[in-house]
Amino acid sequence: MVRDPAAAGYFYPGTKATLQKEVEKYLLKVRDKIDAIGVMSPHAGYPYSGPVAGAVLSSVELKDTCIIMGPNHTGEGRPFSIMTEGEWRLPSGDCEIDSGLAKSILGNSDYLEEDERAHRGEHSVEVQIPFLQALKGKVKIVPMVIADAGVEIYRSIGKSIAKSLKEKYAATIIASSDLTHYEPHDIAAQKDKKAMGAVLDLDEAGLLKVIREYDISMCGYAPTCIMLAAAKELGATKAKMIKYSTSGETTGDYASVVGYGGIVVY
Repeated sequence: MVRDPAAAGYFYPGTKATLQKEVEKYLLKVRDKIDAIGVMSPHAGYPYSGPVAGAVLSSVELKDTCIIMGPNHTGEGRPFSIMTEGEWRLPSGDCEIDSGLAKSILGNSDYLEEDERAHRGEHSVEVQIPFLQALKGKVKIVPMVIADAGVEIYRSIGKSIAKSLKEKYAATIIASSDLTHYEPHDIAAQKDKKAMGAVLDLDEAGLLKVIREYDISMCGYAPTCIMLAAAKELGATKAKMIKYSTSGETTGDYASVVGYGGIVVY
């Protein structure tokens, strides 16, 4: 099947030439790229989160396939949804699903389900792809949309990803997430520091704990927990903050901002 774009013309430009020009504004020339296992990258409209997404994705040596996990903003579909076949159509070019890897992960997991409905209107996976295409050219994806659950479920899904990557495949694991939503800049920055601290500590349980304890409206905590669990299974021992900003830096409105963080796990 072909999955048509849901966010073109809204979160990012809807024509190929304009989109390429927009993405190139945010990409950096990085000489010594990190051989990353996992990445946390934001997914808002490009004028807001583009500088962070561009910086963090420019900093890593991307594999030919990227597993991209996003939260479910629409409420549609199954709670732990994966697509294993087809193409995603974008203004920047069609992007093929890596069916071999996707089916392997699905077969290894007790929780993931084949489901395209959760992906149909969801922007969090989609907005990452033009950056990957600009950096890598022809890239394949394994798209997942992940709902709220407990840490043991996230660890189980992470282990299913790691098992497939250990057995046969190679991929960069991308967790698509924004941070605090619609709070004053100073409060958002304080909360985001706590959430990102847990990510930098490679502590998925700690991330869930601070989110609940401090009421942090980080939308992609679920994919981030899975990315951390998978990365540790694959040998990750370090994490590095690449860039942090809030929407206030774009709009000039610091009374109500959204936070964006870019972190590399390796």
